[in-house]
Amino acid sequence: MSNLVLRANDEKVTIVTINRPEKLNAINKDLRLALVDAFHSADNDPDTSVVLLRAAGRSFCVGYDIVGGNDVEQWRNDASKWHEYLRECLAFEMTPWDMKKAVVVAVQGHALGGGCELALMCDLTIASEDAQFGEPEIRFSNAGPAIVMPLLIGYKKARELLYFGDSIDAKAALDLGLVNRVVPTTELSAASLKYAKRLTLISPEALYLTKLSVNRVADATGFRNALNAGVDVVSPLYAAKTEIGARFHEIKAKEGLGAALKWRMGQFKQD
Repeated sequence: MSNLVLRANDEKVTIVTINRPEKLNAINKDLRLALVDAFHSADNDPDTSVVLLRAAGRSFCVGYDIVGGNDVEQWRNDASKWHEYLRECLAFEMTPWDMKKAVVVAVQGHALGGGCELALMCDLTIASEDAQFGEPEIRFSNAGPAIVMPLLIGYKKARELLYFGDSIDAKAALDLGLVNRVVPTTELSAASLKYAKRLTLISPEALYLTKLSVNRVADATGFRNALNAGVDVVSPLYAAKTEIGARFHEIKAKEGLGAALKWRMGQFKQD
């Protein structure tokens, strides 16, 4: 297994850790493949009842690596290539959803873009007090591959978060039902493991079938079809040339990603 993702066992809990802290756990192809492999290994482990997803460093995940994460520059204006890539990203993000085992996720710091979507696809979420959730892609003329927020919190609030690209803190996420519990930042590791171990007291068979039942209800209401339709709709946006997107990429090319993010995010600061 790649050192981008670590796996350890604590009694009946398999702990999967995203381990790219120097990049705030931004998702590149290697990390994506390693995480899926770790999930599948844990899901097929007869000694594992519950999976706990963690991330090393000060942030859970800031989304997809837009510097060196893929070969996008070779097909930036090819909508069909974007569609193929985004479908792969959606399948990756839905891995926890599709697993037999329940997945608890511990979130600290930033959970943005694909990182936010990955956390939302897990069964249960424990957040630290310093956690921030958001989908900022629209500020760069993009949209996430998993438009899952409307299905979880309703259309009005989801529209506000997705249209503006704003982030919310852990308490707001708790109030909206995006997380299950909020704990002090220093207690996240211990609290999430305790929570996962408590879940192992449920028989694996009962837990699996209850998860499957919940997923089937969601699918019956169109959950999976809605996500696939979302990818179909947003794919051309990635290939389109917009004024804001072009300026962002121009600054990124000349001055680096940090300068481009500072330029764009600075426009959204509120008094």
